[in-house]
Amino acid sequence: MSKKLMSLAVVGLLLNIVAVIPAYAGSKEETRVGFAEKVKEGIGRLGTGPEAQVEVKLRDGRKLKGYISEAAENSFVIVEAKSGAASTVPYSQVKQVKGNNLSSGAKIAIVVGAFAAVIIFVLIAVGGAT
Repeated sequence: MSKKLMSLAVVGLLLNIVAVIPAYAGSKEETRVGFAEKVKEGIGRLGTGPEAQVEVKLRDGRKLKGYISEAAENSFVIVEAKSGAASTVPYSQVKQVKGNNLSSGAKIAIVVGAFAAVIIFVLIAVGGAT
């Protein structure tokens, strides 16, 4: 029994050595550039205007909350709803973004889901009454 256990352990170790995938660590700058591109893409999906509400945390610790009034190549502009103050934010300075603008596809999915839930509820209620 111990020979089988030992041979299984050796096979497992050999598979572990063979199946190792090297992980390439990018520099901090490469990581920031990649994240800035993702932020830019996300801001582009949210769009602009009062319906494009966002909450942004910056690398320097500041938090901005408002809507995106303009999106450019290297930065975007947030207008605070209460004060109306506009702040230009470079994509590279963003640490986190939370957006509240739902796309039309998401809105359709919510309506379809709600409709399906109502139908299921009615079917259960009718089936339980019989």
